[in-house]
Amino acid sequence: MKNLLRIFRNPVYCHALARRLKALHVPYLPRLIDYFVRFFFACWLPHTVQIGRGFELGYGGLGCVFHSDTVIGDDVHVGTNVTVGGNAREPGAPRIGHGVYIGGGAQILGPITLGDGCLVGANAVVTRDVAPRTVVAGNPARVIREDVDLNEYLYHLREKGRQH
Repeated sequence: MKNLLRIFRNPVYCHALARRLKALHVPYLPRLIDYFVRFFFACWLPHTVQIGRGFELGYGGLGCVFHSDTVIGDDVHVGTNVTVGGNAREPGAPRIGHGVYIGGGAQILGPITLGDGCLVGANAVVTRDVAPRTVVAGNPARVIREDVDLNEYLYHLREKGRQH
């Protein structure tokens, strides 16, 4: 019982539970968990989103919205109020590589790819592919720096001793 309560304290854990239930062909419950996450965490993270290991949502994913077909790699950090969704011109959803950091308020729109180890600045609007190890910011997003190491760029990664 204690472990079950721990699951419902984090939207990412709820998402994992919903995916397991869907894999076991349990009807209705995965979708019900999606709405639980929506109501209690103010975050839309449907169980159909593919998420890698080490995925983190800043402040419990407050205000985050993810397209149901989104694919997210390992060790990705997403800030608050981030939208990862489609656009009105073409079908598809974003693919986010490994070791990506997305700042608060960013909009990742359309069937685009964020390369491994890239950084999306706060409030950036990304509508085109982003190369690996690149920093983008602005509206529309523009390349700020190339060939960066996020471990040197972001202080909280150095403190944790994490490698991207």
